Amino acid sequence: MTYHPKSDFIAVMMERGYLSDCTDYQGLDEALMTPGQSAYIGFDATATSLHVGSLIQIMMLRWFQKTGHKPITLMGGGTTKVGDPSFRADERPLLTDDQIDSNIAGIKKVFAAYIDYDTGAENSAMMLNNAEWLDDLNYLTFLRDIGRHFSVNRMLSFESVKSRLDREQSLSFLEFNYMILQAYDFLELNRRYGCVLQMGGSDQWGNIVNGIDLTRRVLDHEIYGLTSPLLTTSDGKKMGKSQNGAIWLNGDLLSPYEFWQFWRNTTDADVGRFLKLYTELPVGECNRLGALEGSEVNAAKVILANEVTTLLHGAEAAAAAEATAREVFEKGGIGDDLPTLALSAADVGDGISIVQLIVKSGLAKSGKDAKRLIAENGAKIDDQPLTDAGLMIDAAALASPIKLSAGKKRHALVQLEG
Repeated sequence: MTYHPKSDFIAVMMERGYLSDCTDYQGLDEALMTPGQSAYIGFDATATSLHVGSLIQIMMLRWFQKTGHKPITLMGGGTTKVGDPSFRADERPLLTDDQIDSNIAGIKKVFAAYIDYDTGAENSAMMLNNAEWLDDLNYLTFLRDIGRHFSVNRMLSFESVKSRLDREQSLSFLEFNYMILQAYDFLELNRRYGCVLQMGGSDQWGNIVNGIDLTRRVLDHEIYGLTSPLLTTSDGKKMGKSQNGAIWLNGDLLSPYEFWQFWRNTTDADVGRFLKLYTELPVGECNRLGALEGSEVNAAKVILANEVTTLLHGAEAAAAAEATAREVFEKGGIGDDLPTLALSAADVGDGISIVQLIVKSGLAKSGKDAKRLIAENGAKIDDQPLTDAGLMIDAAALASPIKLSAGKKRHALVQLEG
């Protein structure tokens, strides 16, 4: 569509590629001309950290605050007890209250790097937990006051539900309630804090529309929904996944170096798009860097990695990661910031196999994968080809760190503790 936004936030969303759909472009744009409006995104606590797939939503909240408004990060302490069935083939495993609380504690860590919760101004962010209003709901009262506004016929028509039923995969009554609870979140946030906007990935469109309809029916308030595209890389892979699993945002699950390296390995075709979505470089510069070709695009990838890593882990961590990468790739050295596997003398014993070391260091998922890596000449030890899958490493060999490599881009150190 051709729409010329008036508000800074909608302009940023459209120019940088964040916008997939909106319930009312013009109405939301007009509302955001008044500073200090509130918007929220919900994050269910299904793991101890968010991964890169959630970073686009975090950046949207960051831009919302940078353009003068009040972002709300909503922790799903209540909704996690149900589990979002959207576009899933099976039911999520149920977590205990303690597991959910532990996951929320881990997830919270990352937001302070992107969003300011203590500006002292009207755009100071808020972090809330929907368990505050969901945990103590009276079931019969909730059914009478809220449930009566939902049409089961309409709920069954939403793609997230319909796709599950079309495949004849079970959808529990527990999961079916999720969209009602998420809709109720929007109602409560509007009632308590004047929140006018819910944002999320495009897979949340049905849930967002439900919340808007419910709030209009109960409170007769005008509110809005906005979604971002569900990103895949240019080669079709889901954003946030790598050969070794999820790209976590918490540094205790994924080192700043490994995070930096993920962005450095971006495919050429994605560089410009990712610069606009995940950094704050001017759009013109993003387009210029994204248009580079051949060996020149590698410089743009380093800029991308540095900018994204600086936002999450700080400039010092980004500089250290770049220095390590240069040491490893350009000079063939070890580097100070590589992922390190520290073994005790008891772990090594009379010797430990190279296959075990490759698996323990995270360079392969299993012994079978490690052996295949060696057989296909993809493994190195101290930059020399590793050809013997039966090689044993003793404590003496680990008197100084050894460097293991899987292909050209993945490396780890192995050393004795102390």
